[in-house]
Amino acid sequence: MNFQQCKVQCLNPGGLHDMNYYQWGAPDNPRVLICVHGLTRNGRDFDWLAERLAAHYRVICPDVVGRGLSSHLHDPAGYVIAQYVADMVTLIARLQVEQVDWLGTSMGGLIGMALAAQQGTPVRRLILNDIGPFLDAAALRRIAAYVGADPAWPSFAAAQAAIEVISAPFGDLTPAQWQALTASSIQQQADGQWRFRYDPRIAEPFKAELSDEGVDLWPLYATIRCPTLAVRGECSDLLSRSTWQRMATCGPCAQLVEIPAVGHAPMFHNAAQIAVVENFLLNS
Repeated sequence: MNFQQCKVQCLNPGGLHDMNYYQWGAPDNPRVLICVHGLTRNGRDFDWLAERLAAHYRVICPDVVGRGLSSHLHDPAGYVIAQYVADMVTLIARLQVEQVDWLGTSMGGLIGMALAAQQGTPVRRLILNDIGPFLDAAALRRIAAYVGADPAWPSFAAAQAAIEVISAPFGDLTPAQWQALTASSIQQQADGQWRFRYDPRIAEPFKAELSDEGVDLWPLYATIRCPTLAVRGECSDLLSRSTWQRMATCGPCAQLVEIPAVGHAPMFHNAAQIAVVENFLLNS
């Protein structure tokens, strides 16, 4: 994999933290694509996509604070969208560009929406991957059931088997892709056990905000004006078909693409899925 591993120092209410990110493509390319992962994931999720797009873009794939190789916060109350947006503004300043294109999966899409809705936003084009302005309560409870559980496995193989079950909605990944996804998701502890690489305390603010009504972000979405693509996994439980279809009729009036035989969320791991992103960014 031809990427450079970097970090940028960001500010939080309790002090400073490092955000790790992976940079693909020519570092002087003014055309920048930022790819941001889901709640418990990390920047290596975009390896396949970034490798393909590096000929056209400087592709930046951060580990959101508390995930991957980024710092953990002292106070878990900081694991919220406002902090993540502030970190991304710092990252964009480090990149020394005026505009970026944005691809956000799930939580990464929420961060992208929040940033794209700001006056003077640097977001030029926005891709929302299996996330929208309404989050179904039942799907959020499903995610809450496993996030922060902090399981331990006696071997890498046992961890991979468990991750393949948890992440089955990602679709039909190859054995090599499942191995790579697992390797970026876990780390071996001093006692020989394998655990997730994210801070389990990211679950605390997430669970504290759960409600029976779901999460309504339509007013935020209505303020977005940049060209937008809304990608949905055909079997998604987080982005309903009705919400996805409505995204084409208000706010940025998103283009719609559905990925067959995938739930929450598409991983852009094969040529057909990568072509969806390429067509939007390079041909529209």
